[in-house]
Amino acid sequence: MSDSAMSDRSANHYDFVDDEVLARLSGLGLFARGPMLGSVSGRHRSPIRGSSLEFAEYRKYVPGDDTRRVDWRAWGRSDRIYIKEFEADTNLRACFVVDTSGSLGFEVGGLSKLDKVRQLAGTLAYLTSRQGDAVGLYCSGAADRGMGGGHLHTRIPPRRNAAHLRVVFDELARLQAQGATGLPAALHEVAESVQQRALVIVFSDLFIEPAVLRDCFQHLRFRKHDVAVFHLLDQSEVDFAFERPTRFLDLEGGAPIMTDPALVAPQYRQAMRTYLEDLETTLHDAGVDYQRVSGDDPVDEVLARFLIGRRPKKRGGGA
Repeated sequence: MSDSAMSDRSANHYDFVDDEVLARLSGLGLFARGPMLGSVSGRHRSPIRGSSLEFAEYRKYVPGDDTRRVDWRAWGRSDRIYIKEFEADTNLRACFVVDTSGSLGFEVGGLSKLDKVRQLAGTLAYLTSRQGDAVGLYCSGAADRGMGGGHLHTRIPPRRNAAHLRVVFDELARLQAQGATGLPAALHEVAESVQQRALVIVFSDLFIEPAVLRDCFQHLRFRKHDVAVFHLLDQSEVDFAFERPTRFLDLEGGAPIMTDPALVAPQYRQAMRTYLEDLETTLHDAGVDYQRVSGDDPVDEVLARFLIGRRPKKRGGGA
């Protein structure tokens, strides 16, 4: 049985992967925004110059260069000898980092944020594996409130076969939302432990100070990883449209609060606006591909927007 057939069959066993969504997204590929390194030929640019069919640039001839790569037409026009360089294609390593803190248990319409993460990550993992690229899964453990820390309670390094995809799906199905977030420590750990360039895709509600996240994402980018973030934030969390006295529970373990929303709503909304502005500035400055996701956003629309936005721009060659 082929990897493709095995992958099709494995996807059908998981309720967070929808066949109709997969069909609608089947024509879209996942591309890296920068050069990747891999062990097999693929569809993604490599930082290693080679002799593939895609032109990269010209450079001046130096003694010892392969004369078969000289552009004789350019020599005829300019009386200078130039070498054509091409980009070797390679495969992609996609590392999914999932925040499993208690706040991911927040539900809208019977669907928790973690359920939404399963749908997004599971669908994207399937599409990535189907195109012949490698998928890995890293899940952040809980941190001690007030003590910092945190770790990766799941480490599934990227591999590129259907049996491995089932391992990733099984782990996604088992995930539970609990405890305070340990995402910052987990991101630093991923930055150090994933040795080769990868596409690191983070799924979280990012209830973390933007200044802390800045260090995490700069660390990942310093290690040459391409970074994308799916920010799970429901519109109800932004609007804070409560009208009666309400008891609010801290899903990450803090004490509950009983308050009149009319008294705190203006300050809450201002704090939320400030947080979102700071967060978007932080991610933009770090070169992170940012996708905000609400609870009622259709999975196919979210992923289509993400995948289309990462399509490589056509580059012209020639002199």
